[in-house]
Amino acid sequence: MKALLTDIDGTITDPSRRLHTGAMELIRSLVDEGVEVVLASGNTSCFMDSLCRMIGTSGTFIAENGGVFRIGFTGTPRIKGDQGICKKALEIVRSHYRKQGKEIELFNAAYRYTDLAFARTVPADEIRKILTDFPVKVIDTGFAIHLQSPGIDKGTALTGLAQEMGMVPADFLAIGDSVNDIQMLKNAGIGVTVANANPETKASAEYIAKKEYGDGFVEAITLYYPYFRAR
Repeated sequence: MKALLTDIDGTITDPSRRLHTGAMELIRSLVDEGVEVVLASGNTSCFMDSLCRMIGTSGTFIAENGGVFRIGFTGTPRIKGDQGICKKALEIVRSHYRKQGKEIELFNAAYRYTDLAFARTVPADEIRKILTDFPVKVIDTGFAIHLQSPGIDKGTALTGLAQEMGMVPADFLAIGDSVNDIQMLKNAGIGVTVANANPETKASAEYIAKKEYGDGFVEAITLYYPYFRAR
């Protein structure tokens, strides 16, 4: 393996979404040995930029569930997908719930380029039903509900990112916990999950850690550490 691709929330955090110190130490050890560590999330690009700096990676990340990726801190963000479709879908959802006296709480809309995210105060399955005939994906990550263009995910971002890095997806070990991680686990050379992962995500993994959250990350990456040293 030449690189590690890791999800954030639920994977290198504890149950309270605090960064797991053991996971941070392990990531830094890999970085210090010359292994490329890529962070992947449904969060915004500005959040990911700050997180890369705080953790100590080279600045390469996947944001907005694959809608944006960037190589290094000075790289040009690659923006995929059509946020216009997501905005139209959001208006349909808002109109539906306003008739019931409910409002949708958006997250960081001004800082998003391709998707839209909002609070899990309404059921994802209900939103999927509302948007049955509309060309948009509804993703429930367990932390937020996202509207994203069809054909965009962390797996497609991995393919584009790897190409620009002079690699192939098989050069990556990917680890995650949620349904939005499934395609990146499938596209990577090795796909791994932590014990708290969604059942569908576990079904896509080569290895399922016995421990949860950041402890599971440390368990899994420690197991595969020799693969990075043999690159």
